Amino acid sequence: MDVGELLHFKPEMALKRGLEEEEEEKERTGRKRGRLEARGLGPLPPSHLNSVSHVTSARTQKIIEEKLMELEETEAGEGTDGPLDEVKLKKMILGFEKRVLKNQELRIKFPDDPRKFMESEIDLNEAVEELHVVATAPELYPVLVELGTVKSLLSLLSHDNTDIAIATVDLLQEMTEVEELQEVEGAETLVGALIEGQVVTILVHNLQRLDETQKLEADGVHNSLGIFENLAEVSPEVCAEAGPGGLLAWLLKRLRAKLAFDANKLYASEILAICIQGHEENRRLLGEMDGIDVLLQQLAVYKRHDPPTSEELEMMENLFDTLCACLMLTDNRELFLRGEGLQLMNLMLREKKLSRNGALRVLDHALTGIDGADNCNKFVEILGLRTIFPLFMKTPSKHGKKGLTKDQAENLSEDELYLRRLDGGLFTLQLVDYIMLDVCATGPPSIKRRVLKILNLRNASVKTIKNIMREYASNLGDSNTEEQAEEQDKILDLLDKFQNT
Repeated sequence: MDVGELLHFKPEMALKRGLEEEEEEKERTGRKRGRLEARGLGPLPPSHLNSVSHVTSARTQKIIEEKLMELEETEAGEGTDGPLDEVKLKKMILGFEKRVLKNQELRIKFPDDPRKFMESEIDLNEAVEELHVVATAPELYPVLVELGTVKSLLSLLSHDNTDIAIATVDLLQEMTEVEELQEVEGAETLVGALIEGQVVTILVHNLQRLDETQKLEADGVHNSLGIFENLAEVSPEVCAEAGPGGLLAWLLKRLRAKLAFDANKLYASEILAICIQGHEENRRLLGEMDGIDVLLQQLAVYKRHDPPTSEELEMMENLFDTLCACLMLTDNRELFLRGEGLQLMNLMLREKKLSRNGALRVLDHALTGIDGADNCNKFVEILGLRTIFPLFMKTPSKHGKKGLTKDQAENLSEDELYLRRLDGGLFTLQLVDYIMLDVCATGPPSIKRRVLKILNLRNASVKTIKNIMREYASNLGDSNTEEQAEEQDKILDLLDKFQNT
């Protein structure tokens, strides 16, 4: 029987052991229990007894020990120094699987006596720690997958002892954090095996039982989120499992939890943004989970107060990014409207805090297109234009950078110079003039008289506006489509009305 056959070997169900083994188990004492004795060693529930797929027998233990001895002899002949290779890895996996099976057997045999299986859990925890060396050799990941080790690791995420589950999370986070994982030949097989093994669902179940008031378990939460990020970077399709796997619901619950801001809340906001951007189904699910209201509630904190730290500022930006992505879906715009999102964004603009830029981006997504008509009407109703228009009038703040020199401006092409003028404020000026012409043409005559009076007070001429709008119409694009021609005709028609009436 080779190593592959050994690790795939399914022993007969056998809960009985020899009397000598039982006596030997009873006599074991004196070894250090450490932290594992005090935590997570409660008896297995009766329902768990039926969930164990296989239990090692004395014959299985004997086979594993014989293969270990063979590998040790092989390794001794080749030397133990040097980097991790396939032979050393297989020996390590055999030792790991042996401890997993032994712990399963003892937990089933002595469900009401933690002292009987405590030592096996110490050994199992040590075996998980020893596997960290595998992260230094990602080219060997296919060996792990081939021998079924990934399935064993995933099973440990649901281990009754949370210390072992957290140790496994730490291991998987390190194994998936390898830089340039996609470029390592065969390393993608690990990611595929984790996704196939429903790693998202299993991790979420583990997250739900962790207590973040405990430092160790808080670290476990952080590393779990790290696994999600690493997998999404290598295989973006894993985000599709965020909804069915319960990740979206957990992230919303974590953001809503009344806990002090910390690294885990920041990380949760980042993972949520990753899951939502580019995945329409996740946007729909988030809306159905009252996610729009959760985002608005979290952002409402910053309507009158700036984030006190750069980390919290980053979280605020993540929430804005998530909300903007959600508003690309029509149904979520309606939820945003009902949740008084427009009123919140309008208030943020008035308060002139750091949240103002994010509020502008959200309004841009909420009001754009035909689907944004209801939000547009509501925004006008709540006097949002009174808040928006002063933003067009404010002079941009100086950052100590001078513009182009005369010689540099002669070396630019006409198109490059136009683009620089747009970035320098021309685009905003064009939009202001466009709105002014439209209002003067469609509103009562008193509006135009008021506009002309203000222009005269500021020594501005109609000729300047005419030149700006003609330039705007001529630069709408090069597609020469019917829609473009209609837009150009509309602009020129508004301009003629402004000049003649």
